[in-house]
Amino acid sequence: MTTGVPTSQQPAIRPRRSRLRTFLPLGIALWLVLEIWLLSVVAGAASGFAVLLLLAAGFVAGSVVIKRAGRRAFQNLGEALQRGGSPSKNSGNGLMMLGGLLLIIPGLISDAVGLLLLIPPVQRALSGYAERTFDRRLRLAVPGSLGDAFQQARIHRPDGKVVQGEVIRDEPADASREQRPPLTR
Repeated sequence: MTTGVPTSQQPAIRPRRSRLRTFLPLGIALWLVLEIWLLSVVAGAASGFAVLLLLAAGFVAGSVVIKRAGRRAFQNLGEALQRGGSPSKNSGNGLMMLGGLLLIIPGLISDAVGLLLLIPPVQRALSGYAERTFDRRLRLAVPGSLGDAFQQARIHRPDGKVVQGEVIRDEPADASREQRPPLTR
């Protein structure tokens, strides 16, 4: 049997959307329109067959890059496990895989960005920037456990409803004689 607390009649205040959630779909749509426009311009200047060959070459090159980066990542992991340490941070396999994935995605802009990510100085600069950003955000994070994070998120979510109640058990007479450990929270 549960008893509920009456809900308030005030409308729930919707949390404000982050800028990323607002502009990411718009950015993806703009990127897709640019990719299609650029493909049509190149097809008009050269030919549709040339565009098809470019897209096929990008797919094959991206597959090779991802396979090679994956092999290197597993090789680094195996060597690190043999010597008892952790894999080297500056291997650049993650950015190589991202570059390969961008090469596989059909489009000339994604191919150009993917090729740019395969250049080692660009990889070093991006990995350094990402590491500094991650460290800065980690220092700003509130310390605590996962349970604390859940409670904080629940406190800030206005639509998180809690039904208060109690549990009533119907137990046989012989079951009540057993010794049970106390319930803890």
